[in-house]
Amino acid sequence: MSLFRKIFGQKKDSQEHIQNDERGKYMPDIKIPIDESFTINFKNNGGKFLYCDNFNEVDQNLEHILEENDWHDKNVFLLDERLAEKFKKFNLSVSKTPSECTYFLTTCEFLISNDGSLLISSNQIAEKKLFELPSNFIIFATTSQFVETISEGLRGIKNNNKDKIPSNITTIKHFKTCNDKDFLSYGSSSKNLYLLLLEDL
Repeated sequence: MSLFRKIFGQKKDSQEHIQNDERGKYMPDIKIPIDESFTINFKNNGGKFLYCDNFNEVDQNLEHILEENDWHDKNVFLLDERLAEKFKKFNLSVSKTPSECTYFLTTCEFLISNDGSLLISSNQIAEKKLFELPSNFIIFATTSQFVETISEGLRGIKNNNKDKIPSNITTIKHFKTCNDKDFLSYGSSSKNLYLLLLEDL
C-alpha cells in the first residue's frame, strides 16, 4: 500500500481489495489455521458442525440432535463400548445390525483439514462398507485429532496402532445428497453427518 494511502486513509473495502491485488498471483497462499481450514471445508462438504467446550455441551448438543430429528426412540448402530458407556444416560436403543438403525454413533481416527473429510477405519466401522451403514452419522471427535492431510492421518493411525494396524481405512467426505451430474462424487456414499467436536487442547 502506498504511503499516501496510509496517511490520508481510504475506505475499508477498497483498502482490502488493494492489499489482495498487491500480493500477486505467484505469491504463496496465506496459510490459515488447521482448525479453521477444516471447518470451512467440512461445511462446504455439507457437514453440520457443533463445537463443544466441555462434556456437558457434548451431551446438550447430542440431546438437540436427537430431538431435532426425532431419533430418541430409533435404533442406533453403535460399536464403540466407550461411547455406549459415555452416553448411557440417553438410554439409546442400540443395535449391531446397521439395516435396522436410523443413525450411526461413532468416533473417527482423524479430521482432515485440507478437504474437510473424516478418516475412519475398522476401529469404528469394523469390516462394514460405507453404503452398508445408516445414512445418518453422529461423530464424536476432539480438537487433538486435526491433521493437515490424509497422509498425515495414515501416519497417525500407524503410530497409534503399532501392534496391529486397523483395516478398512477410508474417508467420509460427502455429507449431503450428491448431484448425479457431479462426476467427482460419483459412487460415493453421502451421509447426513453431525460432528460433535470437543475442545481438548
